[in-house]
Amino acid sequence: MSQKEDPGKLTQRADEFLQVFKKGAEFTQELLRENERLRFQLVQVEEQGRLASCAAQALQEVETLKSQVADLEQEKQEILRRIARVEAENIDFANRYVEIEGENNSLANLYIATYQLHSTLDFRDVLQIISEIIINLIGGEEFALFLLDENTGSLQAMAGEGVVLDRLPAYPLGHGILGTVASSGESFYAATLDCAGPGCDAPLACIPLKIKDRVIGVLAVYKLFLQKRCFADIDYELFTLLAGHAATAIFASKLYSESERKLTTIQGFLDLLTK
Repeated sequence: MSQKEDPGKLTQRADEFLQVFKKGAEFTQELLRENERLRFQLVQVEEQGRLASCAAQALQEVETLKSQVADLEQEKQEILRRIARVEAENIDFANRYVEIEGENNSLANLYIATYQLHSTLDFRDVLQIISEIIINLIGGEEFALFLLDENTGSLQAMAGEGVVLDRLPAYPLGHGILGTVASSGESFYAATLDCAGPGCDAPLACIPLKIKDRVIGVLAVYKLFLQKRCFADIDYELFTLLAGHAATAIFASKLYSESERKLTTIQGFLDLLTK
C-alpha cells in the first residue's frame, strides 16, 4: 500500500508547474510579438521596395517625358521657323504683287499715253502730250524738252514745265551733260534726286530721244513731285519707252508739218500760176 504524498510538496510542484506554464505562455507571447515585429518589418521592406520600384519607374517616365518635351520643343521651333519663312514669303509676295500692280498700272498708263502720242500729227499737240506724260507718269515737276537743230548742231528748248524756256541755254553737241547725252546717245542719271534746278547743267535725268541710232533731242528732268532717293526700275523702263515713242511722234509730226507747209506753198504757187 503506497503512502500519501505530502500536501506541501504537491503545492510546491503545482507552483513549479504553474511557473513553467507561465514562462511557456510568456515565451509564446514573446514569440508572437517577435513574429509580429518581423512581419511589420517585412511589410516595411516590401513597401520600401515597392516605393523604390515606383520611384525608378517614375524617374524613367520623367526622363521619357523630358525627351518628349525636348522633341516637341524642337518641333515647335521648326514649325515657328517655317511659319516665319512662310510669313516672310507672304510679305515678299504681297510686296511683289503691289510692285507688279504698280508696274502694270504704269504700263497701262504708258500704253494710253503712247496711243495719245500717235493719235495726232500736230507738232504742238505732240509736245503737250509728252509734257503731260512726264508730269503724270514720271512725276516731273520741272523739266524741259530739247530738240536738235540740224543747222546749228545745238539743242534748243522747245517745251517744258516749271521752267522758262527763253532762259534755258542752247547746248552744242558734246558740251555739258545734255550735249554729251545727245552726242553719245546714252542716258544720264544723277546719283541722288536732290533738286538740281533748270539753271545748271546737272539735271536729275537726261534721256536721249532716238529713232534707231539717230538722236533728235533730249529730255532733261530737273525736279520731281515725289521726293525719291533713287529711280525705281519701272522709272528707267518708262524713260526708255517714252523716249522711243516721243522721238517717233515728234519726228512724224515735224515731217507732217513740213509736208503741210510745203504743200501749202506749192498750192499757193499753183494758184498764182492759174490766175
